[in-house]
Amino acid sequence: MDSKIEPCAIIIFGATGDLTSRKLLPAFYKLEFEGLLHKESKIIAFARKEKSNEDFRKDALVSIKKFSKIKIKDDVWERLASKIFYHKSEFHDINGYNSLKKLIEKILPKKAGNCNRIFYLAASPSFFEAIIGSLKKSGLSSGKGWSRIVFEKPFGHDLNSARKLTKTIRKAFDEKQIYRIDHYLGKELVQNLLVLRFANSIFDPVWDKKYIDHVQITVAEDIGVGGRGDYYEKAGALRDMVQNHMMQLLTLVAMEPPVSLDAEDVREEKVKVLRSIGLFSEKDAKNIAVSGQYGPGIINNEKAKSYRQEDKVAKKSNTETFVALKLNIKNLRWAEVPFYLRTGKRLKERVAEIAIVFKQNPGILFSGHVAAIEPNMLIIRIQPAEGISLQFSAKVPGRKMSVDSVRMDFCHECTFGPNTPDAYERLIYDIIIGDQTLFARWDETEHAWRVVDKIAEAWNKSKKIKIYEAGTWGPKESDKLIEKDGRKWYEPKTPIYTALLQDNLK
Repeated sequence: MDSKIEPCAIIIFGATGDLTSRKLLPAFYKLEFEGLLHKESKIIAFARKEKSNEDFRKDALVSIKKFSKIKIKDDVWERLASKIFYHKSEFHDINGYNSLKKLIEKILPKKAGNCNRIFYLAASPSFFEAIIGSLKKSGLSSGKGWSRIVFEKPFGHDLNSARKLTKTIRKAFDEKQIYRIDHYLGKELVQNLLVLRFANSIFDPVWDKKYIDHVQITVAEDIGVGGRGDYYEKAGALRDMVQNHMMQLLTLVAMEPPVSLDAEDVREEKVKVLRSIGLFSEKDAKNIAVSGQYGPGIINNEKAKSYRQEDKVAKKSNTETFVALKLNIKNLRWAEVPFYLRTGKRLKERVAEIAIVFKQNPGILFSGHVAAIEPNMLIIRIQPAEGISLQFSAKVPGRKMSVDSVRMDFCHECTFGPNTPDAYERLIYDIIIGDQTLFARWDETEHAWRVVDKIAEAWNKSKKIKIYEAGTWGPKESDKLIEKDGRKWYEPKTPIYTALLQDNLK
């Protein structure tokens, strides 16, 4: 067993919800499978529904079988099941926390105040204040053992609410105990960005304004909001995706090399990027940001309904399901290099990619042999079919001088196999060992909200939302945003190695 792994009590608040079922329980199973949960650790499901330990364990097994990427082994499940307990309580009932304390003392070798504790808030943010206050009042947040608290995004609704939430948390926990989780940072190709940039002499010297024309970051989904209409009406794509996922990807692309791989050194450089995003006025925000909402359309040869037809969505909703942004980082490395971000639901396909677009050579030598030479690009494909592609120019075989764009592809799974840890597996493991590298620090969150709030304020004064057809790449205004700079959106292309991956699955 990894020497960094210590026994702990992992308490999941809101344990009967979708997040626990789809992500957390399969992640715990995989960690148990790999021997990364201490034999004395316990997982306590804290929720309001009436259930016994056995009831919850049966439900957990169903979820794990449904969502786990690996085959379920009886002996592994039996070991995990013995670690799982259920505790019924209302989130605001202090008696429930006092009885939780007794349960921990009963099932762990140390008293609750002396053992290590992880509090995972998988409940609605509306319960956060009640949970934090009760943890402090009951004494569960303090003691001789370490304690850590985990928050899912979004962290607040805007800058003011995020500051208020942080003030509440810090009554019971300090910053070193707080883990603001963003599952995108757990994805293998996102983590690979640091290695790609700083461990390769062919890329590091050209990673600046002298060689890079612009950067595009696309996170697209082909699905709609589904049963999350009530949540999405409050959040929208700007808060749901841009404030966290998109900003985190931007920082990893743009950051300076950290002094070390220590968590604080890495996070310090990410913060510097966010601080360097130029302040803009409300008028500027309208010129650099486009919002949209999906209407009806066709996706995968099937009819797709509009956002306003989804359950728990207002019939005249102006909530955005699409965002496109142009951001500038005002420092020596990136001056005059625009970063274009777009994200949305019901788009043409599900894909997350970062495209580094290099400046073109004048092309005088080959001007008579090709209509237009495509720029060199480095494409980091985060999902699906994770990998990295390098696009460059090459001669087309034949007697004539003809030039075309070709690709060299690195397929992550083809090289390293299919057992790449899921994002939540990696992040939960990091929480257990106390590594905050892949978690947002408060000032990261603060500066990201600063940018998002300015855009939201501009949009709030414009009541009309742009409707785009489901199955497209968003509203036409998104194309205009980049085309007015003499550029165009790169349309993701299915990597050649995708066919190989599909053959492996058969």
